[in-house]
Amino acid sequence: MTLIADQKERLDKFLARSLPEHSRTKLTKMIDSGDVLVGGKALKASFPLEPGMVVELDEPQNTEAHDLTPADIPLDVIFEDESLLVVNKPRGLASHPAASLKEPSLVNALLARHTPLSSAAGDFRPGIVHRLDKETTGLMVVAKNDIAHVLLAKQLESKTAERRYFAVVAGMIEEEKFTINFPIGRSKMNRQHMVVDPKGKRAVTHLKKIARLDQGTLVAARLETGRTHQIRVHLRSVGHPILGDNLYAPKEYANCPMQLHAAYLAFDHPVSGERVAFYATPDEQFVGHAWVNEGIIEPF
Repeated sequence: MTLIADQKERLDKFLARSLPEHSRTKLTKMIDSGDVLVGGKALKASFPLEPGMVVELDEPQNTEAHDLTPADIPLDVIFEDESLLVVNKPRGLASHPAASLKEPSLVNALLARHTPLSSAAGDFRPGIVHRLDKETTGLMVVAKNDIAHVLLAKQLESKTAERRYFAVVAGMIEEEKFTINFPIGRSKMNRQHMVVDPKGKRAVTHLKKIARLDQGTLVAARLETGRTHQIRVHLRSVGHPILGDNLYAPKEYANCPMQLHAAYLAFDHPVSGERVAFYATPDEQFVGHAWVNEGIIEPF
């Protein structure tokens, strides 16, 4: 579809005014993905339009309502108080509903517990301060009110909260410790994929080799930034894809459950200010299960 700017206005505000039936979030995502062209060029959401400029985009798809039906799914709750809870998310459970998701998510399971949940992340992501990919197991913090949510989110953004993972990757890693510092952006060829992109957002992952396994190498990963699919994309970019990753690993390495587990989570409690830390052992489908313990994922 083609729209003509009729006044001086930011690109995102112009689209929101011109297409009120669609959310501004959806339209901004289209701009950020390069799906909106001004004079044939993909520009930023803040680009200042002038009257007469031609804006081209595909007709935005109507978003289906997200299913917020409570679902009786057992959860492994590691910690809970009046402000938050920490849950060990199982494999195969999405963090929150999505239009494309046909089965219940962690949010649906939380709603079935009648847990009070924050609204700061939007109607279809109550309580969700950060997310894990569907096939990734491990620790997530869930906020019960908006004050706790904002304070936890700020810690993640400022990197004062800590997240560490175990992963089993293809091949033998020689370095004992190393850092991958490659920017990440969304693939223009496949919108479900993230890629290393010089024009992408800063992404830094710190890694430590734990053990050589028959299947590959067991590593610990510490996130300095939190980009979508960051650990998966970074390890693939250096030739060591995560085993079982059916999005980024070659087929010969994707024939098992995803070998990525969020084992450690630490943050300052939003009420007491006390530093709290949690650890969860990966499930038995994690091939490095026998090797891992809380001590080997201590600071690195």
